[in-house]
Formats: sequence, structure tokens, C-alpha cells
Amino acid sequence: MFKTILIANRGEIACRVIKTAKKMGVGTVAVYSDADRDALHVRLADEAVHIGASPASESYLLGEKIIEACKATGAQAVHPGYGFLSENAAFCEALTKEGLVFIGPPPGAIEAMGDKITSKKIAAEAGVATVPGHMGLVADEGEAVKIARTITYPVMIKASAGGGGKGMRIAYTDAEAREGFARSKSEAAASFGDDRIFIEKFIEEPRHIEIQVLADAHGNCIYLGERECSIQRRHQKIIEEAPSVFLDEATRKAMGEQAVALAKAVDYASAGTVEFIVDKDRNFYFLEMNTRLQVEHPVTELICGIDLVEQMLRVAAGERLALTQDEVKLTGWAMESRIYAEDPKRNFLPSVGRLTRYRPPEELFSDELVVRNDTGVFEGGEISTFYDPMIAKLCTWAPDRPRAIAAMQEALDGFEIEGVGHNIPFLQAVMGQERFQQGRLTTGYIAEEFPEGFEGVELDEPVLNELAAFAACAGYRVETRGNSPEKSRALSVMLGEQRWDFDVESREGFFSVALSGAQSKIETGWQPGDTLARVVVDGEERIVKVNRVTGGFRLRYRGAELQFKVLPPRSADLMALMPVKVAPDMSRFLLCPMPGQLVRLEVAAGEIVEAGQALAIVEAMKMENVLRAQKRARVGKIGVGVGDVLAVDAVMMEFEEV
Repeated sequence: MFKTILIANRGEIACRVIKTAKKMGVGTVAVYSDADRDALHVRLADEAVHIGASPASESYLLGEKIIEACKATGAQAVHPGYGFLSENAAFCEALTKEGLVFIGPPPGAIEAMGDKITSKKIAAEAGVATVPGHMGLVADEGEAVKIARTITYPVMIKASAGGGGKGMRIAYTDAEAREGFARSKSEAAASFGDDRIFIEKFIEEPRHIEIQVLADAHGNCIYLGERECSIQRRHQKIIEEAPSVFLDEATRKAMGEQAVALAKAVDYASAGTVEFIVDKDRNFYFLEMNTRLQVEHPVTELICGIDLVEQMLRVAAGERLALTQDEVKLTGWAMESRIYAEDPKRNFLPSVGRLTRYRPPEELFSDELVVRNDTGVFEGGEISTFYDPMIAKLCTWAPDRPRAIAAMQEALDGFEIEGVGHNIPFLQAVMGQERFQQGRLTTGYIAEEFPEGFEGVELDEPVLNELAAFAACAGYRVETRGNSPEKSRALSVMLGEQRWDFDVESREGFFSVALSGAQSKIETGWQPGDTLARVVVDGEERIVKVNRVTGGFRLRYRGAELQFKVLPPRSADLMALMPVKVAPDMSRFLLCPMPGQLVRLEVAAGEIVEAGQALAIVEAMKMENVLRAQKRARVGKIGVGVGDVLAVDAVMMEFEEV
């Protein structure tokens, strides 16, 4: 086994690899850019080496810098994590020339599977089912339309060197095919330095299900079950689980055997993933092979009891697999929620800033329940514009799917993040949906369930009443600080135009709350200043996030955000007479919806634009976002220029009535 390895990555995956290496007694070397000087992975590693400026192109993507760091520290092998250099065959070969070991597959496998067109041909030759499509490259927009018509709409336009949802567009019409080709080509060039594009049939009502494979350099290869990855936004997975509720044993076996056949066809050695699209009739088609560790690998580890990072190190060190296919057992159910710094109410646009509060739920490992949090951040750390906006991967395991979902809901309830926007409310919303709990998933789930976007969750009336009652108890505790001679108090709670009139009585260890004659028992240890409250209402426990605001409390629970006012009844009566502040009309302005860089202006001052017409393109986290006109208007003043770095809600242009 290696004495020391270098992790050529950052963030949560670097921390994840370091954790296993320490368990194995292997020394670790971290690398870091200017932006990551104080990052968590730097703190956790035994040694750390600075490799360049903040942009990945000037640090984490420089293979020569990684090799220099290995030589300086004596590291014998490099674990690439995912992204960056993890699927770069030239980097793998450069390491070998320097006598260093790449903890991953051989360069031939990376090269063969890294090109989507080549990989589909190899898959077909290996007997793996493939999606109908055009196997050659697409020259221009005209050819894209011609091919799309031949395949028949809808089609998927994809970057040949793509990954992570970048360089992918779905087209249902000729116009969408033209624009999708242009955007995919541009994104592919920016993200991968390779703008080659191909087109294939888009499978409707599809599920995204992938098979984890594990192979050594001695010809042994096994599969470790499947992962369901259908909950996606912008083709990026956000909720994964293992196993899939949709697969039967026969389909699982067939997919696993085809995945192993493909791995053997390219002499694969290491952990890898073969991704499939599965239709409503359980027909499955090869999508791509990721020749690296996947972001969602923890759910496989939880149901198999196998540390995939440890297996990667052992395979790279020349060891044989210690496990046969017959010995692979899938136990229980695992869920993973990817927690991102993004705003789900703004179409999941990324958010940047400092984590003024970061308090994940406590990890737990038992025979009945697991709560695991893989992260690379800490309270006070910063989410920058330079890298992926992932904050953490929250995982739960339980003996069955309902209990794994319930555990995830409770863990998300207790996950506190402040300072940046995040998607926890959205994750909570999905977990609570009947369709999700029934396992009726497709890759179009988010678009189908949230066609108008995500605006938060509307709670059932009984739950809303309980939260209002807790707000009244919290208000009582703030007012009295436990020193009031009054044991009961009348308090009104208001949420917009809705009003509750409570009689709150403090008793030994709990509150008795009356509403219209009905009594409830509320137990809570919440004290002023606490940001998390465990509230038991008539025996039903809930975990509620609490923030003091003027005149009351902001409560967040299961995807809902509620701002309650807590007032004496007379003050509540007078609230009806208060003037309502009207928000300014911003409809005549184009506001930047996310922090990013303006890469193109599509219109000029004085031009008349139609509803849906492209106005500008803003790049954020290497994704191009097209901003469109909401209605017919004349472009007035344009206050930005190509290349400008824009903040959220920066005014880009003004419109005039036509």
C-alpha cells in the first residue's frame, strides 16, 4: 500500500478521500488555489501545497503543478476525485512517465469512455443497448436540424466531452435545435476545451439509473447494484438513492452484466459507473460511462458496506478484489441530498458569499439508522464563484425506503445554513411529496411537479396551526424571560391576513395553549437566541428553524418559510389600520438573476424585442444562462457591457413601452 497519496482536488471530495486514507494509515497531501488557502481539505490533510491562482485553469487543471507537488512531498500516487483532471488520459499518462500512480483506471479506458461517440460504438460492440442517434459529429446548426428531423423530435444535443449537465440541451423544434446546438457548443468549449457535438433521441418519461462497477487489474470485475438519479435540474442530479424502487431483479442483473461487459471491453480497473436511461417499460439504454468516482457514491457504500475509495486505493496498489459477485449483498435503503449554494426560487441559480452559519445535523451510525454528511466547508468559510456551488452531500440509510425518507426529512429539518442561498427548502419539498414517496420518478420530475418554478411549500392547516401556537409560546418566552408573575397571557399571531388568538399558559415544563376553546400541550426547550427548536405538540415532534424578526419570528419547516407577528390582541386589531408598503415596479428593467459574467448582448438600444426573445447571456459556474424578454417592448438604456461581472439584481437594461 502507498505511504502517501496526493489528492488532486478540493472541497468535499478531497475531504472524503482524506478520511479514508487516514483510516488506512496512508499519508495525505492536499493542493490548493488562492481561493482555497483556508479550505477544509487543506486543514485535514497531513501536508498542503499551493498550486496557483483561484481559477481552476490556473491551478487544479494544471497537471504539471500536481506532479511538482508530488515530487516535493514524496507522494507516490494521485487520487483525482471527480471533475478537474479525473478523466484526463493525458494527465494519467504524464503521472506514469514520472513513476507516479494514478488512482483510477488506465488511460486507454479513460480515453475510450471520455468521448461519448466512441463510447457508444464500443458499448454497441460489447452488446450493451444504446440510444438511437447520430453517431458522428455535427458540423453546424443546419446539420443539427437535419439530423434532429431524421431521428424525430424530441432530441438531446450533447457535448461529446461533456459531463455534469454542461453542454446539454433538449430540443422539440427546429428553432430549439438551432439554439441548443449553439449554446451546447459554446458551453462545451468553455467547460472542456472541446466543442464537438452529437445528437441522440431523447427518451420520454425516462429514469436515470446507473450501475456501480468495481474492477481490478487482474481481470476481475463486479457490479454493486444501482443508483436512482432521476431527480435532476439542468441535467444535474440533486437527489439520489440506492437501490431503485423501479427495477426488478431481472432488470438489475441484466444492467449489471452489461455494465461489467463494457468495463471488461476497455480493460477497466478501479471504481467506475455505467449510466443508463430506462424507459417506462424497463427498457434500458447506455448513456455514458464515468471513469471515476461519482458524486453519489455514498449511497452505494451505505447499502453494500463497501468503502469505494479504499477499493480504489487497493486496486491502484495492485491488489485483487477481495469480493466476488455472489458475495455482493444489498441491504436497506440509502438517500442522498446534494445541498447547493443556489436559489431554487430563481430557477436554481448559484449563490455566493460567506457561510455565516453552518450547522449540519449530527452524524449517526447504527444498525437501524445512518446519518452521514460529506462536506468540504465550515462556518465562516466562503462559497466562491470559481468552483461548483456544492455545500454538502447529506445521506441517510434505514432498513427500508420510507424510513430512509423520514430520516432525510428530519436531517434536513436540522441542517442550518445562513449567509448564502441554498436548496434545502426545495429538497424538503420533494421529500414530502406523495409522488416522490411512491417512487414515481422521471428525469422530468422537477419540470412536471414545479412547472411554474419553486415558490416554497404551502403547509397543511393543522401543521400551520401548530407552528402558529409555537410562535405564541416563543413570544411569551421572549416577553417574560421566565420572570413574569403572570402564568397566562393572551397573544395574537398573524401571518399575512391570517390571525390566531391564543391563550398561552406556562406550566411546569410545558405550555398549555388554547385556541377557540381547544387545548394543546406544547413542549419545547427553545430559549431566545436559539436558532433551532425541537417542538412537541400533543406528542408530535417537529424540528423548526427559528429567527427573531421585528415583531415576531421567521419559522422555516419542511420547505415553508413563514414570518409570524406575535402581538397583544389590541395591537393586532390596530394592524388592520396600518398602511401597506407597496414594492416598487421593476418590470421595466432587466435584472441580473445570478452573480456571473456577461458574455453576450443580443440586442441594442432602441431595438424592439418580442416576448421570449434572447436579450443577453450570462455565464455562472461555467453554465450559460439565456435571459429573455418577458413581453414586447423597446430597449432603452443598456447599462452593462460584455465582460462585466454582475451581482444579483444588477440592472442590465431598461425597457420602454411600444
